[in-house]
Amino acid sequence: MSDETPAEILARVETEEREIVLPRFDLDDAWRLGSAMRAAALERGLPIVIGISLGEARVFHAALPGSSADNDGWLERKSRVARRFGRSSYGVGLSFRAAGKDFDTSARLDTTEYAAHGGVFPITIAGVGVVGTVGVSGLPQADDHAFVVEHLRAFRAPSG
Repeated sequence: MSDETPAEILARVETEEREIVLPRFDLDDAWRLGSAMRAAALERGLPIVIGISLGEARVFHAALPGSSADNDGWLERKSRVARRFGRSSYGVGLSFRAAGKDFDTSARLDTTEYAAHGGVFPITIAGVGVVGTVGVSGLPQADDHAFVVEHLRAFRAPSG
């Protein structure tokens, strides 16, 4: 991934956004996905917070050693971006930059409430649309995004 150009990164993220669509997602699914993410993060020693929301309701939250309240703030700001735009917070930020714009000024949104940085992905159900978000905060934005995508792909797999 490190050798990708900004255009290639954006194209990859847009492909992920199109491909990661779930057949269903409910409270039990949120618990299973969140728990799997927490276990993997603990195993890897990642200092992150994990959050899953359905609509405006936070249905899963975990804070791991090394994370802080600042990570919670970032997670919420990135989640607002994913909900508002219906796509990953990373993809939104990359799209603004690809257009030669700065999200913080061009989006005309309160930067204390919205952050277009990687780490939050929309939960999209086939035939329904976006119903929530899943995200993490605590790593560099590309790593936050990759962690979430990794776990959504595993969750979506037939065995998940």
